[in-house]
Amino acid sequence: MPKLTFALCSYNRADRLVKLLPEMRSLVCPVDFEVLVVDNNSSDATFQVVSQIAATPGPPVRYVLERQQGIPYARNRALAEAMDSDFLVFIDDDELPHLGLLAAAVDALTTRGARCAGGKVKVDIKTELRPKWLVDDLLGFLAEVDYGDEAFWIKDHTTPVWTANIAYDMSLFRDDPDLRFDLRYNRSGHGVGGGSDAIMFKELLDRKVPMLYCPSMAVQHRVDAWRLHRRYFLKLHFVSGRKYGQFQSGDYVRTLFGVPPFMMSQAFVHWLRAAGMYLSHKPGALRQAMNGAHATGLVWGRVMSHLEHRRAQQTEGRA
Repeated sequence: MPKLTFALCSYNRADRLVKLLPEMRSLVCPVDFEVLVVDNNSSDATFQVVSQIAATPGPPVRYVLERQQGIPYARNRALAEAMDSDFLVFIDDDELPHLGLLAAAVDALTTRGARCAGGKVKVDIKTELRPKWLVDDLLGFLAEVDYGDEAFWIKDHTTPVWTANIAYDMSLFRDDPDLRFDLRYNRSGHGVGGGSDAIMFKELLDRKVPMLYCPSMAVQHRVDAWRLHRRYFLKLHFVSGRKYGQFQSGDYVRTLFGVPPFMMSQAFVHWLRAAGMYLSHKPGALRQAMNGAHATGLVWGRVMSHLEHRRAQQTEGRA
């Protein structure tokens, strides 16, 4: 009989687990499943909450403690703990699953032949908390995913799926011990801009792994109030740009402290446009400022990569 592990990685959200864990256990699933909680070194009552819920009737709940702080460490621990399972479904600790999530995931990975599947993420923001500037086009940066009501095969980077609700055929990870969440794209605690799930998505896309968008694999995403500020969107894009510049942006012949001149000019132009749009009250000024933040992060990431390379050379020279 196939087995499914329904996993969540959690940090200091015991208050949300009180509702989330019973809802996870209440889902209908055509195969046997367990709930796996990877506690990423929480300092609240996470262990007590999980223990109390695990003692009640229902699918088994398994608790593991991952002391290495950071979401890719926790996700990789979930992979390691689920190696004996046929399927792994991730959900985040700020989500609530819709009723058909697990049934749709199993159908995608068996009947439809996908090896990875993801679905809708609907953002939940109380009306009184939503600022006027937070237009629908920005909800994707708060993790909303909605590509419509029809399933389709994912062919390129324009329709990504995330660990808010993603299912994997575990043979992917058993067959390749090097296929893991990238630890360089870490986010610890309540930090901003991890990106390890985006890198995993890109890796699977590059490998041409069959990936399915399955709208019935739906979750509701509760957005923390601290994210509902412009500075969050700017910081998110700065961190994303920094990591891209540090780890992925390639080599160039002409650079200054590792930064090609065109990157500096691009950042300047983006901020200049943003300033002009703000001063003239044109719509889209925040989106343009986010481009500026990303471009600035890209420059800083290149500088960090340059300094790291220099330090490595100096270390080799002393050896």
